[in-house]
Amino acid sequence: MHVSPSAVILFLVFLGLTACKTQPTIIDTPIIFDENRKAMTLEYLKDRYDLIQDDIEIKPKMIVLHWTVYETLAESFEAFEKPALPNWRPDIENISGLNVSSHFLVDRDGTIYRLMPETYMARHVIGLNHCAIGIENVGGTENAPLTPAQLKSNIRLVKYLAEKYPIEYLIGHYEYTRFEGHPLWLEVDDGYRTEKTDPGPEFMREVREATQSFNFKPLPNADN
Repeated sequence: MHVSPSAVILFLVFLGLTACKTQPTIIDTPIIFDENRKAMTLEYLKDRYDLIQDDIEIKPKMIVLHWTVYETLAESFEAFEKPALPNWRPDIENISGLNVSSHFLVDRDGTIYRLMPETYMARHVIGLNHCAIGIENVGGTENAPLTPAQLKSNIRLVKYLAEKYPIEYLIGHYEYTRFEGHPLWLEVDDGYRTEKTDPGPEFMREVREATQSFNFKPLPNADN
């Protein structure tokens, strides 16, 4: 069968346009991930989850959406950049000196930044870091609520990640305690919890509606 060059070109263009619908534009802007941060990450896995590993790789099964409560990209990035937890986080410092982090950071204009490899462990959600990819959103305050552009980018990111990894759950940070007692929950300290509200029920509802074709599992412990 003869196929004209123009038909081949049109087919390749179609494939490119189809891929673009799911593959978001991602700007790699890495935080510091030196040997010190890697060592603290391995220590966190061991001390918090009883996981002894030779590397800091995770097998993603969950996506967790957050907001930073910083109103600018620069402030949000700075909060995650350094390996050690800053001294203004005494609420979690006694648990580990490892700084908080996230795999992705979405600016208020919808621009997506990848801060670290998607399969490295990030400290962003108690009990579940060993299996969770984190997406942080700049803002979340009264003066800087999450934007429609951020919503759109979160949806595209979730679709991208769900096609790439065997993601079972999509949750908002405020829903993390519903996994207590679940096989994925590994936090060893029953007293280590923080109260979260991000990124809000309405934001989660809209992301879930837009990604329902992936048939993520329902959250456990509906009464929590």
